[in-house]
Amino acid sequence: MSDSQTRPAAHSLVPADTTEDVRARGAGVSRQIAVLPVGSFEQHGAFLPLATDTLVACAIAREVAAAHPVHLLPPVTISCSHEHAEWPGTVSISSVTLHAVIRDIAASLRRSGVDALVLVNGHGGNYVLGNVVQESSAQGERMALFPAPEDWEAARERAGVETSLLTDMHAGEIETSILLHTHPELIRPGYETSDFVADDRRHLLTLGMSAYTDSGVIGRPSLGSAEKGKLLLASLADAFGAYVSLLTSADDSVRDTGNARA
Repeated sequence: MSDSQTRPAAHSLVPADTTEDVRARGAGVSRQIAVLPVGSFEQHGAFLPLATDTLVACAIAREVAAAHPVHLLPPVTISCSHEHAEWPGTVSISSVTLHAVIRDIAASLRRSGVDALVLVNGHGGNYVLGNVVQESSAQGERMALFPAPEDWEAARERAGVETSLLTDMHAGEIETSILLHTHPELIRPGYETSDFVADDRRHLLTLGMSAYTDSGVIGRPSLGSAEKGKLLLASLADAFGAYVSLLTSADDSVRDTGNARA
């Protein structure tokens, strides 16, 4: 029987596992891997919820957990969204705080026998996650950042997403598609007419998102569909197999410096 058949269904952002579920799953693998969704609480235009990045990260993590024997963790729901500060509702913590939270979670997991951690990042502004992975890996700890840009590109092609990763920056075709598949009840009217493109964003870190978009959207949400969302998640779950192989290898000098999409 596959892990997806034995895992209790999680109908919210919080996994439904018991401690015995975790114990049984860990007994069947050579090395335990925990998966931590990292989202944000920031504006996503007038039609997607502030929790979009968290919902996307959780959707990816749930799909991964259904296909691979990993320890699914509850999400980090507030992160580094400083570039969206001009919009009401956006909340951020410092990169130093996020770095410390991830390090504390990883240390706690190691004390309980789970020594590999994958950060499933749903927000491209969480640049510090790449630094956490680099530093942890350099110290001999097993950590990875998922999905990498290459994973997103393969998923985009498989799902028939028309918008490039450069153009699909925020509240665009990919995020809208994933939510149309997983949480259609949370999408407000208007995504069909909210397309906006701003490919040259070279001063984003200095000026913030408001210098490039009035609506908060950069991308083509009108092209989103539930079917694309389903295929995107399926492709990412398949791509995660390579991360499992890497993190469960016998080589104790594993190094991974993955990147996040914007």
